[in-house]
Amino acid sequence: MKFLNAVLIVLIGHFSYAQKCVIVDKDSEFPISNVQITNEARTISVVSDRNGIADLSDFEEMELLIFHHVSYVELELLKKHIRKDFTTVFLQYKSELLKEVFLSSAMGDVERNRIAEEVAVFSSKDIQRAVPQTSADMLAEIPGVKVQKTQFGGGSPVLRGMEANRILLVVDGVRMNNAIYRKGHLQNSITVSPSQLDKTEVIFGPSSVVYGSDALGGVIHYYTRKPEVSERNTVNLDFLGRYSTVNDEKTVNASVELQFEKIASFTSISHSSFGDLRMGEYRPHGFSNWGLQYEYSDNTKTFYNPEPVLNSNPNVQRNVGFEQTDILQKLFLPFENGSDLMFNLQFSTSSDINRFDKLTERKDGKLRFAEWYYGPQDRFLFSTQYHISPNKKFMDIGGFTLAYQNIKESRISRKFDSFDRSSQFERVQVFSLNGDFTKKMAPEINRDFGYGFEVAYNDVRSTSRGDVLQVEGNEIIGVEENFVVQTRYPDGGSSYLSSAVYASYRQDLGKKSTLNTGLRVTNTILNAKWVDTTYIKLPESDIQSMNTAVTLTAGYAYKPNPNWQINGVFSSGFRSPNIDDIGKVREKRGDVTVPNADLQPEFAYNFEAGLIKYFDEKKTFLGLTGYYTLLNNYIVRAPFVLNGSSQIIYDGELSNVVANVNKGNAYLIGGTLTFKGQLTNTWNTRTTITYTEGNTYDTKEPLSSIPPLFGRVEFNYVRNRVETGVNMVFNGIKKAEDYNLSEGIDNIEQTPFLIDQDTYYGSPPWYTLNYYMRFKTSKYVDLLINVDNIMDHHYKEFASAISAPGRNFSFTVIGNF
Repeated sequence: MKFLNAVLIVLIGHFSYAQKCVIVDKDSEFPISNVQITNEARTISVVSDRNGIADLSDFEEMELLIFHHVSYVELELLKKHIRKDFTTVFLQYKSELLKEVFLSSAMGDVERNRIAEEVAVFSSKDIQRAVPQTSADMLAEIPGVKVQKTQFGGGSPVLRGMEANRILLVVDGVRMNNAIYRKGHLQNSITVSPSQLDKTEVIFGPSSVVYGSDALGGVIHYYTRKPEVSERNTVNLDFLGRYSTVNDEKTVNASVELQFEKIASFTSISHSSFGDLRMGEYRPHGFSNWGLQYEYSDNTKTFYNPEPVLNSNPNVQRNVGFEQTDILQKLFLPFENGSDLMFNLQFSTSSDINRFDKLTERKDGKLRFAEWYYGPQDRFLFSTQYHISPNKKFMDIGGFTLAYQNIKESRISRKFDSFDRSSQFERVQVFSLNGDFTKKMAPEINRDFGYGFEVAYNDVRSTSRGDVLQVEGNEIIGVEENFVVQTRYPDGGSSYLSSAVYASYRQDLGKKSTLNTGLRVTNTILNAKWVDTTYIKLPESDIQSMNTAVTLTAGYAYKPNPNWQINGVFSSGFRSPNIDDIGKVREKRGDVTVPNADLQPEFAYNFEAGLIKYFDEKKTFLGLTGYYTLLNNYIVRAPFVLNGSSQIIYDGELSNVVANVNKGNAYLIGGTLTFKGQLTNTWNTRTTITYTEGNTYDTKEPLSSIPPLFGRVEFNYVRNRVETGVNMVFNGIKKAEDYNLSEGIDNIEQTPFLIDQDTYYGSPPWYTLNYYMRFKTSKYVDLLINVDNIMDHHYKEFASAISAPGRNFSFTVIGNF
């Protein structure tokens, strides 16, 4: 039998029976729990305990033992080569070698060299090393992903120049995208605590027929931690505590895993508190006043002040702090027939989250809003996943996922010198059922067939309320009367039903190449009803929209020799307009978005090519992926005529009418260069550079959400109990002429203004230097120190309203007991 390279086995001596062994990490020499040890026939299985100890007495002397752990390189070893009394087996952490990575891009584990699409995996160890404050900050660490922030309590990921409802967010196989996911910037990615994630996978481009609609730019799949059963009754406790100086962050996460032979449970509670955020004070871009906050509103729900107050330190961004709590509960039940059942409950809630761009918006030289905040963002998920392994003619393995989601969000605003507070409330209930199945049609030639279905029903309820506040001095003591406020979505209720079936086929065409194909048929039905006509009267108060589309993908992975891989992918994508696209009403900087019942789906046709070169027995690799995406019938916000007029009186002001409309064709091109390697036994490095460009063919203007050139260079050192490293994150310039000005999504008003030229500069280039160190004090406790933005540079992420954090010292304690 062949042994995997780079696995160190020591203390092989006396060729006799072994009763117990201890399994440890080869660098830290600390025990590894939950290592599964099986014989070749998989009729016997044992699991190492929390001390890394496993009892091997049930195995025969000549049996081949297979040591498996999700984070370590698999090891095969004959039992007779292990000492009788007590021996130590060393395993090597998987990410230190560029072996095949297993992904879930096809609803099942697939070797990386059989996949043609561009993918990225961010493991739990990567998450711990990055110590992100939110999951949006975690996404910003993944190569090829850019994150925009309208306020600190959010983060909108961008994949290949697309974001918000053109990207599909998935958690544990359940799509998070719902019927009111909007175009522009979306902040829902933070409603999963990074401390509760096992890994995050990103599939770039519209190539996934498994996930289907909304995935024009790609798929971001969060996998939360899950419990494992054990032959021994075991209790595992995890703890994480972190403090950060730049915004007085305090994060605590506590988890408990209960392992039994026939049932396992995992419970985790995470709470984070964030204060006001200090921006960088050193300004290499040369704009001395850009981003400084000289005054702010100190109004609250109960405190009234008709005037802004001066900021004692303009480098500190006020009204950006918030709190968030995340709860995760999983229950795992394996059955003797090979099937299993997982119950998954997730709940996330936050405090009120101030919208920073609105609270700094000015009109006639004065701050416009005294209050503008999102109410608590609540996300509740309950899902049941049932996996089966019938090994029948039509199916080897499969699974059903039944899920219910309840999402609540609200928007509250009040202008200065006004007692009128407007509130809008949204509730979305999502019921979904997925079935995913695979069959190895010819195992000897590695030929797989997958198929499945998905049904998701969204029920949207939108309400509103206007309160005229009763004020005494600076105290808000009650409400004098109510007034009518326009709802954000149809006040008569709306629904969105999506159903789909898909099939995929993967076959190795010999030892050097793999063909990947897939097809998906999707149908959507949207219903909406408007009742109140105080502000807007539509030509029709009831609308229905039905759309059907067929999308496909074809990928080819060619491996001329073990050190080269060449990939090619053609794929198509489809996004049917949702409630937000068709039925939203909102005001932004003098433009009022109104419903457009005639809106049609948008399509994407994508071609990408990739090249991977491995060096030094795959310890190092260089990868390059380029793509061209054609958008057809793309949706864009543009001037609109409602009831014969291009203007409307809204909230007492004359505003322009805009709506989401279909245009002709647009294109996106770009690519990512990645280098990752093991320089020595202790040093490794990674470099990524991403470039994106997007323009319309019909209107000859740049597309929105196209980030500038960005990337990262890092060097890491790992030896024994110490892991340390430095990295540089950089962004190129985004000139004003490359901004999309018609939609307002790019927020050019957030860039420096050149008074002498009466125009905006665009986004200046920037870079940060960052340092981290992780020290394993014992087998139970790790200490982490991070210093971000060491040079205290001031900058803003592209399209972001809030300035990025300045120099930050972060101290983290991780305990595993």
